[in-house]
Amino acid sequence: MEDFELLEVCMMVAFGCSWPVNVVKSYRMRTTQGKSLAFLLLIFAGYLCGIAGKLLSPDYKWYVLLFYILNCAMVGVDLLLYVRNARLDRTADRREQ
Repeated sequence: MEDFELLEVCMMVAFGCSWPVNVVKSYRMRTTQGKSLAFLLLIFAGYLCGIAGKLLSPDYKWYVLLFYILNCAMVGVDLLLYVRNARLDRTADRREQ
């Protein structure tokens, strides 16, 4: 493994440790307050571009690609929770009115 690949894996592991915490928080909070849909979509698109870049690279390493896929999946789960939480927010707003 070359130095730049090791650094890329370290970055992906660091991000990968953060996303499960964020997903659990989204699940427990049951609200979209403090969340940004635009931010989540940009991160998701970034991971998709990273995956495409790895797949198009003639010498991509499967283990780096795996981290991109895992992180992208976690952001995808957070996006689904955002949709659920937005519905819960709308329901709570209707009940308050």
